[in-house]
Amino acid sequence: MSPVQKRTYRITSVQRCLRLLSLFSQTPNGLSASEVTKLSGLPVSTVHRFLVNLEEAGFLDCGGNGKYHLGIACFSIGHAALGQLDIRRLSLPYLQALNQHTRETIHLTVRQGNTAVYVEKLDSPEHLRIFSRIGASVPLYCTAVGKILLAHMSQEELDKILPQIEPKRLTQNTIATIPELEKHLLRVRKAGHAFDLEEHEPHIRCVAAPIWDHTGAVNASLSLTAPAVRMAIPRLRQLAPLIQEAGLRISRELGYQGPEINHIRSVPERQANRAPEPIVRAAMAATFR
Repeated sequence: MSPVQKRTYRITSVQRCLRLLSLFSQTPNGLSASEVTKLSGLPVSTVHRFLVNLEEAGFLDCGGNGKYHLGIACFSIGHAALGQLDIRRLSLPYLQALNQHTRETIHLTVRQGNTAVYVEKLDSPEHLRIFSRIGASVPLYCTAVGKILLAHMSQEELDKILPQIEPKRLTQNTIATIPELEKHLLRVRKAGHAFDLEEHEPHIRCVAAPIWDHTGAVNASLSLTAPAVRMAIPRLRQLAPLIQEAGLRISRELGYQGPEINHIRSVPERQANRAPEPIVRAAMAATFR
C-alpha cells in the first residue's frame, strides 16, 4: 500500500449501532423496540442486541412503558461536544451582546443534513418567551435560520438538497412549493438576511443571518426570535442589520476574509423602536470590536 494512501476501517456493526442511536435524536417521546426495528430495517434480534448494549452503557434508558430514550451518557457526551465546538465558543460574546441589547431570544444553529440544529440558545428575560432547546432540529425551508443555510449553498448542492425537501404548509404563511422556495432563496441571498414571519409556528417571528467559515462556506446561522405580539415587522426589519453584523463579526473570528467583512459597520447609536430599559450601547460596541 502506498504511504500516501489512507486506510479506511468500516465496522458494519458499529455503523449500524450508531445509525440506530441517531434515530432517538428525532423522537423526544422515545421509541419501542418494534418501532426501532421498523425504522432501522434491521432484524429484530440485531436490534435487541444493540438496545441491550446501549442501555447497559448508559446511552439509552428504557421506561416502564417499554420505550427507549436517550440516556445520561448521551447528555454527557453532547454537553462536552458543545463545549468543544469552536463556533459556539467564538460566537457566545456576540450572542450575549445581542441578547442583552434586544432582550429577545438568540439562537445559534448549524446545518445537519436537511435540518438546522440549535447549538446555543440565550433566553429572553421577558416573561413571554420562546420555547426551544439546544439540540433540537428545525426544517430548512420554513425557518429563518434554515433559509439562510439553503440560500448560501452552491447551486450544485442546492440541486441535490431541494429534491429531498417536501414542503408542508405548517401555517398559512409557509412556503409550500419548491419553485416558490427557490425564488424566495434568491431574495434572501441578495438581502443578506432571512425572515420567518410565522411560517414555522404561528405567532413566532424570527430574523437570521449567515455565518461564514474560513473556507467561505455557510454551515451556520444565528437568529433573533420573538413572539409576534412583541415583534412588529418594522422592528424586525430594523434589527436585521444588527443580526447581520454579528454574523459577520463571528465569521471574521472563524477566519473568514471575504468581501462582506469590509462592510462591517460600527454599532449604531439609534436604539430599536422598543427599549424596555436603557441599553448601555458602549458595552455592546466593546463586545463587537
